[in-house]
Amino acid sequence: MIRFAMLGSGSKGNATLIEHGTTRVLIDCGFNLKETEARLLRIGVEPGSLAAVLVTHEHGDHLAGVGRLARRHRVPVYMTYGTHRVWQDPEVPALVRFSPHQQFTIGSLAIEPYPVPHDAEEPCQYVIAAGNGAARRRIGILSDAGHISPHMRAMLAGCDALMLECNHDPELLRVGPYPPSLKLRVGGERGHLSNEQAAALLAGYEVERLQHLVLTHLSETNNRPQLALAAVRAAIGGEHAGLRCAHQEQGLDWAELA
Repeated sequence: MIRFAMLGSGSKGNATLIEHGTTRVLIDCGFNLKETEARLLRIGVEPGSLAAVLVTHEHGDHLAGVGRLARRHRVPVYMTYGTHRVWQDPEVPALVRFSPHQQFTIGSLAIEPYPVPHDAEEPCQYVIAAGNGAARRRIGILSDAGHISPHMRAMLAGCDALMLECNHDPELLRVGPYPPSLKLRVGGERGHLSNEQAAALLAGYEVERLQHLVLTHLSETNNRPQLALAAVRAAIGGEHAGLRCAHQEQGLDWAELA
């Protein structure tokens, strides 16, 4: 059985946990050490049991807590060569650098990174798989991307669970309090996905295959859960049993794949 949980999702901190058997990996860690430990223990995970932390990019809401967590609990860190070049806290017990086109394994998990368009040095996201043959399950993660490329679409096709960024509603962003430069960044080609952009990704997918469809990284200023959910429901033609939003504070409780 493969399962996942989120410690939190949003501009104040992000971290996603994936577990298969005895292998546990954390994707990003944007919380301070004390908060990360508390959120892990809240879902029954000892920090020292982590096999690795996989980093998507260097922005603080994804990377700020990685160094301290790795040093305190002797957890290996994985990141792209570009992310490592600009990391401000690189002294960790074990570091693995990789190309965003390079697949690798950690324990019983197959890790498939892929590049995304974001205003970072060499950002990537991940598809993580476990099992063989008919029992193989794939979890797709997409966040912090300004638009969806054909390669991204191909990587995320055929997933059994998908964590999908719905960062902003374009109208709320337009009339909101952000300065013009930040509005352009968020809504730009290397910014964040809008509700409609995220929903468009699902066109042509076998949505019925998805056991879980989790909307992530919602802006507290420029979005509302009901707007993100409505956009996705419109794209897939109605309700979906596994559709829900992750939250900044509550994150997301364990979700299992059958």
